[in-house]
Amino acid sequence: MSDNQNLLAEQRRALILDEVRRRGGVRVNELTRKLGVSDMTVRRDLDALARQGAVAKVHGGAVPVAEASTHEPGFEAKSGLELSAKEDIARAAAGLVAPGAAIALSGGTTTYALAHRLLDVPDLTVVTNSVRVADVFHAAQRTAGQRPGAATVVLTGGVRTPSDSLVGPVADQAIAALHFDVLFLGVHGISVEAGLSTPNLAEAETNRRLVQSARRVVVVADHTKWGTVGLSSFASLEQVDTLVTDSGLPGAARAEVSEHLRELVVADGSGPSGGV
Repeated sequence: MSDNQNLLAEQRRALILDEVRRRGGVRVNELTRKLGVSDMTVRRDLDALARQGAVAKVHGGAVPVAEASTHEPGFEAKSGLELSAKEDIARAAAGLVAPGAAIALSGGTTTYALAHRLLDVPDLTVVTNSVRVADVFHAAQRTAGQRPGAATVVLTGGVRTPSDSLVGPVADQAIAALHFDVLFLGVHGISVEAGLSTPNLAEAETNRRLVQSARRVVVVADHTKWGTVGLSSFASLEQVDTLVTDSGLPGAARAEVSEHLRELVVADGSGPSGGV
């Protein structure tokens, strides 16, 4: 990380977060040398990451936040993390959507990024249990008017979670009656042992219904989700057709993933590179 003087704040913070997670903690003076920036800049970055709940500040540096399996960050807390990775993933995932398809988007900040990329795909039917995702399409229609080919959006009912997803019996019943060509699923955690998991029990059940109603399941998850395990598992890796992730996923993890699902797509910013 020696030539990063001109990195954007977002990129710099992503590098800091990766370093904290990889090493279990970092010191300010180490980061100033590696990033080629001032102590003050590093401290501001650590303050921003701490406000987002991504790190815990300690004297002279920062350490990872030890999260319980029941901890569920809010949408705003997650929205500032791994922004570049989420945009890369959204761009690659959008390439999997054909005009006229019936798709489902679960809640999450990565599916929210994907929703913006789908605004110009004509004649979509979009089922979502995400208030934020639905707002993306509705805001576009308010701005541009009801243009030909605009998406038809079906928002499930349900009880709102901290991540602005709608879950519970109302959402489950609505989803069970529908069938999608493709489901794009954001996750709290993904691992070989636990599969896909979430800290929210009601959301786990709603996600199970989404998976059951989809002909193809595409998980959109940045590399930080690998190895994270929430309270409740709702699908195994064998139930996933495609994982779209970013280039930060280590090679060993890519090999593990490839043994359990049909397709791995790694988005590197310039375009996706696929592997099976």
